[in-house]
Formats: sequence, C-alpha cells, structure tokens
Amino acid sequence: MKWYKDLYMGELAAKRKRKIINRIKHGKVQIGVYVLALPLNDDNILDIYPSYILNQKYYRNIAINIVGIACGYEEAMEVLQRMVIDCYTSTGQFKICDMTEDDKFS
Repeated sequence: MKWYKDLYMGELAAKRKRKIINRIKHGKVQIGVYVLALPLNDDNILDIYPSYILNQKYYRNIAINIVGIACGYEEAMEVLQRMVIDCYTSTGQFKICDMTEDDKFS
C-alpha cells in the first residue's frame, strides 16, 4: 500500500488524518472511513473502498495507491468530485493516473 504525498481529504478526515492513516497501516477496523485509490483496471477513474476492506488478504497482497481519504460515503463523493475537477483542469482529461506522478507516493 502506497500513500500519495499530496493526499486528498474530506473536511472531517483532515481533522483525523494521522489517526486514520495509522489505523489503516496497522489493520485496525474503522467504520465509516473510505479510501480513494488509483483504479486496479483501466475502466474506472478511481476505486473507492471502505477502509476495513483493506484488511482482507487479497488487498494486502496487491499494490494499492491511495490518493484520498474521507469520513463517510458522502464525503468520499465530495473528495472524488474535487479530484476529478482538479484532474480535468490540469490535464484536460479525466485520467487521475496521469495527474499523479509515481515519485509522489511513499
């Protein structure tokens, strides 16, 4: 699991950023916390997962690039909207992958 250095966050998630990230890294269950990740296939713009999904064996064994966090599904949709608008403004397309550079993940 890699984290985008310029992580997008919802308003509530920003207040708890360190706690959320730390708990995800240590496999702690957090109800209502969502992560936005670069898509695992070419058909999607982004993938949105409830954070507890990342504890499943399948997700622990694949490379996921997390670009955003949110508290609640509605906030996740707001973060997604902001990301898509930023992407279109900077690249003229809707490919979030083109907006995020590999060297900005840790």
